[in-house]
Amino acid sequence: MKIFTSKSALSEFLNELREQEKSIGFVPTMGALHEGHLSLIDIARRQSDVVVCSIFVNPTQFNDPADLEKYPRPVDADIEKLRGADVDILFLPSVEEMYEPGESWHLDLGYLENVLEGKIRPGHYQGVTQVVKKFFDIVKPDVAFFGQKDFQQVLILRSMVKMLNIPVKLVMCPIKREEDGLALSSRNIHLSSSERHNALALSASLNNARDHFSVKSLDELKSEAIAFLSASEGVELDYFEIYDAETLQPATSKDVGSIVALVAAKVGETRLIDNILLK
Repeated sequence: MKIFTSKSALSEFLNELREQEKSIGFVPTMGALHEGHLSLIDIARRQSDVVVCSIFVNPTQFNDPADLEKYPRPVDADIEKLRGADVDILFLPSVEEMYEPGESWHLDLGYLENVLEGKIRPGHYQGVTQVVKKFFDIVKPDVAFFGQKDFQQVLILRSMVKMLNIPVKLVMCPIKREEDGLALSSRNIHLSSSERHNALALSASLNNARDHFSVKSLDELKSEAIAFLSASEGVELDYFEIYDAETLQPATSKDVGSIVALVAAKVGETRLIDNILLK
């Protein structure tokens, strides 16, 4: 595995590979890697000649400095995991390499930016689109791979790609879970054993909605999930919503093409998100 910290050196190397007609798959991460990330890499390896992975804790997508400060950064362990996963190239830039002093960015993301995570974390998706656009400009991947757990993020990035006419295909990869259903997340490291047990309420609420999707109305599914989560020990609910999976508008009918249930909650001091496709 080759490791680059410089944008120019990475671009130069990738240009040589492109001249050899190699297809490039890209998996951007913020590190603290787990089996969920490795599953993205596995899919990328099967769909690309060359797999590029980045580790960069992006400051512009954090609206809470304390959250940025405590984000886990086990870089040496991450590098070993990437070597074991047969990643070809790791891009490991500094903040100074990625951002100029005083740099600004704004993309009109419309409705998508002002619901769910966007509403609760103002500015978050401006930071996400800013850094992903930078990565796309540097790596110029043929295909980029993102996890379904960040469902809203994938829709926003698809919107950006279309808006800016970026020649990349985005692939949304399935959520990887622990055996008991907990969605894998770099933030899970902050959960105590009791909090981890309490966190299972999130996936339980989603599974219940999926299991009863054919026999209950959307309003019933949502109200039951909210009641269940509100009564769950140690869970502070932010939202449980059932949306059209293409538009992230509230689903008013089961007749739309695809429907997703999305949940976010604090468990102890750790904020978790999860989702499931109901249809």
